Amino acid sequence: MKQLKKVLISVALATLPLLACAQDKWPTQPITFIVPYPPGGPTDIMARLISVPLAKKLGTTVVVENKAGASGNIGSGQVARAKPDGYTILLAASGNMSVNQTLFKNLNYDPIKDFAPIIQISKFPLVLEVKAGSDIKTLQQYIDYAKANPTKVSFGSAGNGSPQHLGPELIASMSGAPLQHIPYKGASPALNDLLGGQIFSMCDIMAGSINSIKAGLLQPIAVTTKTRSPVLPDVPTMDESGLKGFDYYAWHGIVVPAKTPPAIIAKYNTALNEIFNDPEFRIRWEAIGSEVVGGTPEAFNALILSEADRLGALVKKLGVQLD
Repeated sequence: MKQLKKVLISVALATLPLLACAQDKWPTQPITFIVPYPPGGPTDIMARLISVPLAKKLGTTVVVENKAGASGNIGSGQVARAKPDGYTILLAASGNMSVNQTLFKNLNYDPIKDFAPIIQISKFPLVLEVKAGSDIKTLQQYIDYAKANPTKVSFGSAGNGSPQHLGPELIASMSGAPLQHIPYKGASPALNDLLGGQIFSMCDIMAGSINSIKAGLLQPIAVTTKTRSPVLPDVPTMDESGLKGFDYYAWHGIVVPAKTPPAIIAKYNTALNEIFNDPEFRIRWEAIGSEVVGGTPEAFNALILSEADRLGALVKKLGVQLD
């Protein structure tokens, strides 16, 4: 038995240089970048902005694939079960990483145990908005109208537990305004119905609505972060508009399956930080409404854990749960 153990140890030690060499040459094949939400939304925009410079940095092809459904669970579950070789990465969001474990009774992945964080890539304020031409111009007018018309002020979201859902629920909780939630299968169809007048309002991630706002199709009322957005500097914050202490934002990052070799995670992290430090890329990134973030895998992991506590508590308070 002792002799067998010595042989096994010798074999393991002998393979270490081969593994290190393989990881040093990585990548040698295309990378699949899974976006667990529909095409055209904020997550899709971010993935496609990142994929081109990331492919150049790593010397391979990065293919963006949308695997939407079940509030991000379908695509997330696919990546959780993927081979941990670095060739499948996931666009992680506050929803699929920090909300869904409380929102869903039966989740086909564990957001904490099944993934290894690489980097946080965004911090998005949300913007409360109505269709252009509305008489509602301020947050107070919005709240007053909702209180005077308890069934008329609806808001669309990308689905239960999404940032577009939780943001307005915080507004309702802090103001006492009766807001009617209408969940959609993604942010894009909700935005289309807002533009078409089928719903009253939306509290959307800025990347999804900024073009419609700049085109004069939507009237922004307030942003959800404590500080104003440089993209919409004339739009006040919720805090400035009367909801003191209001601070809520959506965030995104990139993760890989758990047990992905640390050397590969480090390569991704280095490449992505270099991309976010590029002045031309920063201009394009900030244009979609996000702060430039970056940082370490450890910092992103800390955010995932803290937000799981904060947002999980909010979902429990709302009493929302899905099968």
